[in-house]
Amino acid sequence: MLAALLHNPLLWLALSASVMAQVVKLILFWGRSGKWEWRLLVQTGGMPSSHAALVSALAAGVGFLEGWDSVLFAACCVFGVIVMYDAAGVRQAAGKQATVLNQMINTLFDKDHHISDVELKELLGHTPFQVFVGSILGVLWAIGLFQAWRYF
Repeated sequence: MLAALLHNPLLWLALSASVMAQVVKLILFWGRSGKWEWRLLVQTGGMPSSHAALVSALAAGVGFLEGWDSVLFAACCVFGVIVMYDAAGVRQAAGKQATVLNQMINTLFDKDHHISDVELKELLGHTPFQVFVGSILGVLWAIGLFQAWRYF
């Protein structure tokens, strides 16, 4: 079973697209700030969406291997839409709520009143543009890898 997982090209295609998007986040942050923020490699949210890159690379890979009219491709597309909707919708809203809650706690309570020392994570989701860019990166990544694999 482990050997089958290690030799599954679609698994590695999808995972590598996600990693590639995380590396792009790191490089974009460095370009804006001049600092390397290594935590970005494992954090959610931001530009581009690694979730969108992962599911769109997976769907494109399935399309290349199984056919664009296959049931598996359709299932991957539906799965991808759900993941991208969640990234841009539900998680984005949760991040906005965390921002408001953090502001309320900081404004309403002085040093004598503590609810919690932990601030809520505010960058949870993505803007629709970040999801769009992530999905384009995932598809381009899949196209590039499939073109490269043809020569090996």
